[in-house]
Amino acid sequence: MTKPDPKLERLRHLGVLNPHPERVQASWFRSSDFFDARDLIQVKYEMLRHVSVDGASKADAAALFGVSRPTFYQAEAAFAHDGLAGLLPKQRGPKGAHKLNPEAMAFVERHLEGDGAIHARTLAGQLESEFGISVHPRSIERAIARKKKP
Repeated sequence: MTKPDPKLERLRHLGVLNPHPERVQASWFRSSDFFDARDLIQVKYEMLRHVSVDGASKADAAALFGVSRPTFYQAEAAFAHDGLAGLLPKQRGPKGAHKLNPEAMAFVERHLEGDGAIHARTLAGQLESEFGISVHPRSIERAIARKKKP
């Protein structure tokens, strides 16, 4: 039985595990323990360095490091804007309760001010009929809980 690789688990946990390390063809990734094709941040940085310092073409660098050209351009723009931190993965999807805007939350709060007996499922139906937005009852419950926190 093999021991789990702590670096592999850490890369996976951080969301920077390269899904296709076998596609990295750069010789220095194969001949050195320092370079790790499983580390997506290192792969992207070395790809950008290869173009900037070594003068490789962007298309050749993308192919050498096993990524698409659009991925190269995204990494290049992110690095130019944010430096090395720009190569870190970004949270995907909505960043918050985008459907429950201030107007919708005011509506929810007005209905909760009474006896508080109204259920999230009922509120979801009322939000759909009043505002035309479809919100899951659990999203309403979470929004109410966030409002209660100091």
